[in-house]
Amino acid sequence: MHRLARWTGQRFHYAWIVAAAIFVALLTAAGVRSMPGVLLVPLMADLGWDRATISFAISVGIALYGLTGPFAAAVMQRFGIRRTLLAALVMLSLAVATTTLVRTPWQMVLTWGVLTGLGTGTVALVLGATIVNRWFKKRRGLAMGLLTASTATGQLVFLPILANMVETTGWRTASLLVAIAVALVIPIVFLLVPERPADLGLSAYGADDRDADTPGIGNPLTNAFSALGRGVRKPVFWLLWSSFFVCGLSTNGLIGTHLIALCLDHGLPEVRAAGLLAAMGLLDLVGTTVSGWLSDRYDNRILLAWYYGLRGISLLFLPFSDFSFFELSLFAIFYGLDWIATVPPTVRLATREFGDRDAPILFGWISAGHQMGAATAAFGAGLLRSELDTYLHAFLIAGAACILIAIALLGALFMRRPSLIAAE
Repeated sequence: MHRLARWTGQRFHYAWIVAAAIFVALLTAAGVRSMPGVLLVPLMADLGWDRATISFAISVGIALYGLTGPFAAAVMQRFGIRRTLLAALVMLSLAVATTTLVRTPWQMVLTWGVLTGLGTGTVALVLGATIVNRWFKKRRGLAMGLLTASTATGQLVFLPILANMVETTGWRTASLLVAIAVALVIPIVFLLVPERPADLGLSAYGADDRDADTPGIGNPLTNAFSALGRGVRKPVFWLLWSSFFVCGLSTNGLIGTHLIALCLDHGLPEVRAAGLLAAMGLLDLVGTTVSGWLSDRYDNRILLAWYYGLRGISLLFLPFSDFSFFELSLFAIFYGLDWIATVPPTVRLATREFGDRDAPILFGWISAGHQMGAATAAFGAGLLRSELDTYLHAFLIAGAACILIAIALLGALFMRRPSLIAAE
């Protein structure tokens, strides 16, 4: 790493190498998280379980994916990013491989719910926030936007391949492919990601002095709850938590889990529906990167209000569309550009309000709200579809929630100081 750092030193800062390695790790974890949408219908056909049973296992994984975040951030501060990430990748690879052996619902909950939830919860956006806070002092919004875009890229890379494999060779082969992909990331992280800039004799990108960051002390569990205790005293924590709950409710919980099933209800083949999700991933790659650039320059609450408002309108539109190529393309453009564009401004607000030490942990708690919303939608939409034979009500609820949180964010502009613009 030292040799590579010297080679890059005259060209660009090594922080971008670290960001690239973390991008690959996040991309692969995103591929794992995107699998439920492809596997839902094949699992029903192969194992004979109903939609609500499988949706419950998926919702457990999504909930743990979020709840793991704050504790993962505290563990990274205490034991190191590198060691924590390597352990999580090993567990995630083994967990995904083990899903091919399930025969009963409780085994599905254990493997696809608990183990993959814990693994992806560690290799998640809280990891990106921790890396950005440690390695970047300038261009944090851009760096977080690029790391956030890994979710879209993972979707773009994995979904069409997985959908084709599920259709031709079965869901177990697709799961093994993803397990192998996760295992291949382990040496990349081991070789390219040092613990902190000072280990290479560097400062963080944009910092004037040598990085003074030191390992955390104390029990990670205590640290996670202590940071939460400090955060909940600020109204901005609850605003961000609530907005991220709605974000999860309207993205991976609903669209990520049920869009392919919704398209099948309207006669679209699974591979074509997966292609629609992949196209939205490509658009989100652009939208999230641009969002990171914007969040370095403009009031983050205004950006979030726009993102949620436009997302709400697109969700209300979809169930009333005719699912033609034109109308699905229209939905993909508006929804795809802002799929997770909410992350960079949310991280910027959290860092500005809570400081570099607490921000990664509190962003983990805020992300827990995201996954609670996602778990609610994953299970709730499946239950509503089973009981009412339609996804209409789930989309109406998610769209209305997006518009309400957009109004709340705009209302915050009149309750506090005129602007909260992220520092350059």
